[in-house]
Amino acid sequence: MISGRPLEYDPDAALDAAMQLFWEQGYEATSMSDLLQAMGLSKSSLYQRFSGKKELFLQCMARYTERVGTRLRGRLDQADSGREFIRELLLHAVIEAGGTECRRGCLLMNTASEFAQQDPEIASRVVSGFEGLRAILRQAVKWGQGEGEITSDQEADALAGYLMSTIAGLKTVVKGGASERQVREIVEIALRALR
Repeated sequence: MISGRPLEYDPDAALDAAMQLFWEQGYEATSMSDLLQAMGLSKSSLYQRFSGKKELFLQCMARYTERVGTRLRGRLDQADSGREFIRELLLHAVIEAGGTECRRGCLLMNTASEFAQQDPEIASRVVSGFEGLRAILRQAVKWGQGEGEITSDQEADALAGYLMSTIAGLKTVVKGGASERQVREIVEIALRALR
């Protein structure tokens, strides 16, 4: 336990602020001064609570992965079918393309692109996050296959991998400025491939 003055800030709010900044700018482009300003912390408070920039980033990735996983599992539980869940998930990229907010993509996918395999610890967190998403997609595919709405000619895991790649591609083209129409066309082709 760290002794000294008690924490005078909300660690969760500070972590959320850092996560948003990393998500928007990436790891390398986010400076310590950017983080301190966004989080409303002094340098000593940041190091006391988060140990440094990399540890803070790893905690942000864990938070992001947990939130996305929880949200997607909830949406899958509420969906009418596995295929409908997949359709809505893919169409979310269309909504993002038509929005006015910053097109940030996915923090995990952005991190995979930024780091590749340069940092084993970060790469391991990315792989873990991707596996969580793939498991949710695999569950949706199996559900759709059981209902006869998704082809059984391919293994559920292979189709989940295909959907992961499709989502990554959609997030990338949306970040690159693709229109709603262009994104919708990609989604429709991906859905046809599941029949």
